[in-house]
Amino acid sequence: MEKLVVTGPTPLKGEVTISGAKNAAVAILPATLLIDGVCTIENIPNISDIKISCEILEQLGSKITWNNKNSITIENSNLTTTKAPLDLTSKFRASYYIIGAMLGRMGEIEVGMPGGCKLGARPIDQHIKGFELLGANVTVEKGTIYAKAKKLKGSPIYMDIVSVGATINVMIASVLAKGTTIIDNAAKEPHIVDVANFLNTMGADIRGAGTDVIKINGVEKLHGNSTYSVVPDQIEAGTFMLAAVATRGDLIIKNCITKHLESITAKIIEVGANVEDNGDSIHVWCNKRPNKANIKTLPYPGFPTDLQPQMGVVLSLANGTSIINESIWESRFQYTDELNKMGAKITAQGKTAFFEGVKKLYGAPVYSSDLRAGAALVIAGTAANGVTEIYNLEHIDRGYENIEDKFRKIGAKIERVNE
Repeated sequence: MEKLVVTGPTPLKGEVTISGAKNAAVAILPATLLIDGVCTIENIPNISDIKISCEILEQLGSKITWNNKNSITIENSNLTTTKAPLDLTSKFRASYYIIGAMLGRMGEIEVGMPGGCKLGARPIDQHIKGFELLGANVTVEKGTIYAKAKKLKGSPIYMDIVSVGATINVMIASVLAKGTTIIDNAAKEPHIVDVANFLNTMGADIRGAGTDVIKINGVEKLHGNSTYSVVPDQIEAGTFMLAAVATRGDLIIKNCITKHLESITAKIIEVGANVEDNGDSIHVWCNKRPNKANIKTLPYPGFPTDLQPQMGVVLSLANGTSIINESIWESRFQYTDELNKMGAKITAQGKTAFFEGVKKLYGAPVYSSDLRAGAALVIAGTAANGVTEIYNLEHIDRGYENIEDKFRKIGAKIERVNE
């Protein structure tokens, strides 16, 4: 069993370079299945979700060449099956994008129900609704999704809730459909824009990504033979911004799009830290105990649910009592039990948590319950007095590239140990 051993407290100082966005890359890779040819994807984060995604594509018939650890070339001329490996697709959430891509390219797919972090109920009903309105027949039996269509046809689709996954999946499926598809009440996250930009680079006709109405004019085929670079990871950038605040550090976060970080920046300023926007980098520093603040997670451009646990570490050390309302996932507060082991005073009730700030956290053995909880515990261990041992690293490795190396380079005392 692997664990991270973190010795604190350490104010994080220096520069950190942000990797490509996990949430964009895990959708762009399946979207390449629409291309009857070759394309190259650069700035891919070297994380376990990407490696599993590549394995799935290879079993469908893709030929993948790693040019370096962050660049791959994919050749999809000879797809050999419409049955995705159930053991792999059940390992992470974003495997459902294979449904939209294979419906568009092959007209059918058999795939396992997606897995991933256990954050409560995560239905895919909006995905299925979208596919059915495009003309597909979708059934779910014994943990397997079967989807089939003679030829997808464009349709108006209204999303009953704002869903990032369903917006991307229906957008992917619509690219090769006959006619025009309009997605209303679409999600607006940066990685939706990135997936649309990728598809447009390959010959798609998608308009309005980043707004709540997306229009997709179906095309005959995608041309490929292009290179695309994945957008920087908004959540990784926010993670290091909040790490600077929690540890009373001074960090320059490079290779980020600062506009994507405005909701995080606003809250960091509210708790009394400093932020300087330098265009393609952001400077965050804090030399005092943070102030209290209230947070409500919302779809973009609101405060992201994927930064809620990291913000929770900041508020557990703040001066006063703070409240976080989690409006996206009902089980996102599992990490608070682990912070309480470290001396935090947090009371979580349903979708609300109360943070009575303490002056210090103390090292303890803790367990990562999901991807972002794991990142929060790394921050907490760096800010805490003494030694923190973090277990269940497979969650962290799903979404952060070389997390211990990046933290070590900015001063953290952190080691990966094999027990």
